[in-house]
Amino acid sequence: MLISHILRLTSFYNLPKSRNLTPCQQLTPFVTTVRDLHSNPKRHKKTHEKQMKKLFSVILIIAAAMSLSSCSYNSMVKLDETVKAKWGAVQSDYQRRSDLIPNLVNTVKGAANFEKSTLTAVVEARSKATSVQVDPNKLTPESIKAFQASQGELSAALGKLLSITENYPDLKSNSNFHDLQIQLEGTENRINVSRKDFNDAVQEYNSKIRSFPANITAKMFGFSEKGYFTAEPGADKAPKVEFN
Repeated sequence: MLISHILRLTSFYNLPKSRNLTPCQQLTPFVTTVRDLHSNPKRHKKTHEKQMKKLFSVILIIAAAMSLSSCSYNSMVKLDETVKAKWGAVQSDYQRRSDLIPNLVNTVKGAANFEKSTLTAVVEARSKATSVQVDPNKLTPESIKAFQASQGELSAALGKLLSITENYPDLKSNSNFHDLQIQLEGTENRINVSRKDFNDAVQEYNSKIRSFPANITAKMFGFSEKGYFTAEPGADKAPKVEFN
């Protein structure tokens, strides 16, 4: 009975057993282990202490990583929301410009022999620009590039329209056209400001997600790079309006 109980203990300590050995032979590893524990208690104490130190170090590393990740995550969320807010301002200013165009076109239509192709180009460019919609949650470099390209075409068409109207004295003396020109110029200036604010917010956000250790958190939670507006010769400038 005693030997059978001890054999059960050998299974608890995962000591090797073999069916080909006698019970006494199977007890040999167990007896050796017990004798080693009694003869070298300090060594086993040191081993235990080393294991505890390793465990404590691992816990500290995990806690530090979680703390850093938490701080990085919260700051990235704030920066992301700031970018979205700035994008909302950009869209609002572009929409304001789009809303002014129909009145501008209708006013210009009244001028005798005005170039219809120029008006058609403005209408088509406006239609294309309004069809390009960007999801605030997907402000990728590709989506911003497509948006800017369509709005740039509209800016170029408007610039051409306003330059041609200089050849029509009746339009220049039209008070409604005069007011629309002033509103349009002011809107273009507002667009430039909102685009700059958006770019500044994106730069801060992109810098954050690329910095260590925030880049680790960014990859874990899907914070990806956002797109900028780039400078285009003439496309990002307000149409020049002169009153003679």
